[in-house]
Amino acid sequence: MYLLKKNKVHLQKKERLLSYTKHTHKTATKWVTFVHGAGGSSTIWYKQVREFKKHFNVLLLDLRGHGNSKAHFKDVFNDKYTFDFITNDIVEVIDYEKIEKSHFVGISLGTILIRNLAEKHPARVESMIMGGAIMKLNLRSQVLMRLGVIFKSVVPYIWLYKFFAFVIMPNKNHKESRLLFVREAKKLYQKEFIRWFKLTSEINPLLRFFRMVDIKIPTLYVMGREDYLFLPTIEKIVAKHAISELFVVENCGHVVNVEQPMVFNDRVIGYLNSVE
Repeated sequence: MYLLKKNKVHLQKKERLLSYTKHTHKTATKWVTFVHGAGGSSTIWYKQVREFKKHFNVLLLDLRGHGNSKAHFKDVFNDKYTFDFITNDIVEVIDYEKIEKSHFVGISLGTILIRNLAEKHPARVESMIMGGAIMKLNLRSQVLMRLGVIFKSVVPYIWLYKFFAFVIMPNKNHKESRLLFVREAKKLYQKEFIRWFKLTSEINPLLRFFRMVDIKIPTLYVMGREDYLFLPTIEKIVAKHAISELFVVENCGHVVNVEQPMVFNDRVIGYLNSVE
């Protein structure tokens, strides 16, 4: 229950400027690192910070080109990102902060980055909390991505983002999540959006590998009952992977931490405290 300090940090590395916020607990030794999705920023965890910092040291990241992590001028010449490239940004931060091991909490595309980090650096990952996890693009998702590829350089990117947000979060009770994600996406530059869109449109081979391989790291999937694009795949994964659990949140869509924050916080904090 003791908060020692809060620091907003900009980490200058060879190719970019990383931004993150850390809340250091007076007595806790465990770290929890939050990873947002494409088009978002660390602000999407605003309903989690107060509760989590009572129990843990907390690290909130702004991914490359998002939030306060502005794109470096060298990125102008880089038309394509890779998941390894983005994952390494996260590793650079925890290295800089001398965090040997952390629990990782992700939402949407952030869950793919966490799973990739666990594959590349398993010793750094104490557990994975996968909110609104994306582990397969079904046929409808793939059609949407192909349409996006066709139109991404023709129409304003925010139109595409609004369309995708509505497809993923269509219900009336998903409105807050839709508005939040669109508001954050408006802060991206068009070229940055296209880089991330290309990254997302090419993930199926990577996701196929993740579905096949049981990484043996404690994993909690937190999915909304109304997350109809992604929940069925997670149910199948949990049935096959030994130390994975699924917690389904009723009356909830894709962005579980925003739509049902109290349920999300209670379940996740309880799980993190149970992981030895």
